[in-house]
Amino acid sequence: MPQENILQDISQAIGNTDLLKFNSLSQLTGCEILLKCEQQNPGGSIKDRAALQMISDALASGKLKPGMTIVEGTAGNTGIGLALVAKALALKLIVVMPKGQAAEKERLIQLHGAELVLVDACPFANQNHFYHTARRIAQQREDCWWADQFENTSNYQAHYQNTAPEIWSQTGGHIDAFVSVCGTGGTIAGNSKYLAEKNPNIINWLVDPDGSGIHNFLKTGEYIASAGNSFTEGIAIMRLVENFKAATIHRSVNLPDKDLVKISRYVRDNDGIVLGSSSALNVAGALFAAAKMGKGKRIVTFSCDLGERSYSKLWNDDFLKDKGIDSSDSRAENLFEQYQQSEDYLQL
Repeated sequence: MPQENILQDISQAIGNTDLLKFNSLSQLTGCEILLKCEQQNPGGSIKDRAALQMISDALASGKLKPGMTIVEGTAGNTGIGLALVAKALALKLIVVMPKGQAAEKERLIQLHGAELVLVDACPFANQNHFYHTARRIAQQREDCWWADQFENTSNYQAHYQNTAPEIWSQTGGHIDAFVSVCGTGGTIAGNSKYLAEKNPNIINWLVDPDGSGIHNFLKTGEYIASAGNSFTEGIAIMRLVENFKAATIHRSVNLPDKDLVKISRYVRDNDGIVLGSSSALNVAGALFAAAKMGKGKRIVTFSCDLGERSYSKLWNDDFLKDKGIDSSDSRAENLFEQYQQSEDYLQL
């Protein structure tokens, strides 16, 4: 008789995602550029992993008990992941989200049965910021537990214990570079820490969008926003958090939105892969890493979420036109040549 393989709830479907070769970019660069397909998670994003780890660890420690309500502030994907896991484990969830995020993410949080609280977007120093609002809600109610994804190190442990070991196994330990954006710091910290421990010769790249301060922090020790701004969501942290402290970073580069628009069209047209905004920034970062490291390297990055969640921004030509971005240019060849000539990146 064949052995049964039946998942007991939807949270058990999280993880074990595929690793996919970008044929077009690999041919263009002479490197092997690989995409970890995190959109395959049941909640459609890499944040499902952190959501499961944070909830599981909190239940194990007794901080979160059956019947309690989880509270979290998020730009979207973590909220979707938490909603999915919470429902699977008979828990309630309140998500605090800044206004102006993709409407697709708002709908999905509500579709998964969570309570959505929208607040005005504002600087972190403002006590009405979504992070502080979520903290206050949790503190004011005895039946609530605040997930606190920025400071809760279960976030990076999800990747140190699961995602990075998957990458190591899928590549047979043959990997030259890892590239990632940084939001809460959990993804880049858990993966970069694990991979650096397995092989100190692996180069971990951080790719930062305009308006973020992480690239400048690595350069100067201060969180100073780079020029411009970005329509990527959940990226552009402006403070040092516990998760990011665990990261091992060797290179850093700041790339503009026009680059990720160009690369998104290129891989859509040549590989049939539709990326979201953060994923497109990851792939642009992988192209930059290939340009600087030379041919013959194996480079791994992430598809963070389903591309359709960026439909109203990255894939909206009218929105991009208002931002002064030409969405008709998909010539990654020119972008690769530009990156080969660029010296505007940080070596740590």
